[in-house]
Amino acid sequence: QVYIAESGGGLVQSGGSLRLSCRISGSIFGIITMDWYRQNPGKQREMVALSGGDGIQYADAVEGRYGLTGDNAKNTMDLHMSSMKPEDTAVYYCTADVRMSRRGQTVREQLWGQGTQDTVSS
Repeated sequence: QVYIAESGGGLVQSGGSLRLSCRISGSIFGIITMDWYRQNPGKQREMVALSGGDGIQYADAVEGRYGLTGDNAKNTMDLHMSSMKPEDTAVYYCTADVRMSRRGQTVREQLWGQGTQDTVSS
């Protein structure tokens, strides 16, 4: 079974830092992209950071404050968040576009983690 496991995050004061970890568990053939999104109740899910063949792209709202580090050998991607603001409060999701086997066929799947709540107090 292939799935995404997220960890880290929680509660931090304004100006503080948090780190979220994302790991793809299970056997896959390769990762095409591995990204982070966030969402608040009643709002659309928004991109935070994209990681793919063209490099890393950050949302304007987090540029300069957030950073990605990955380990291809371990299928992991960490999101480092610093100088956090109350408006960064959200449920953060890791997602990955991967190639994997399903019923003996090589397929491309978009995996999503369960989400982790991160709250920044003012």
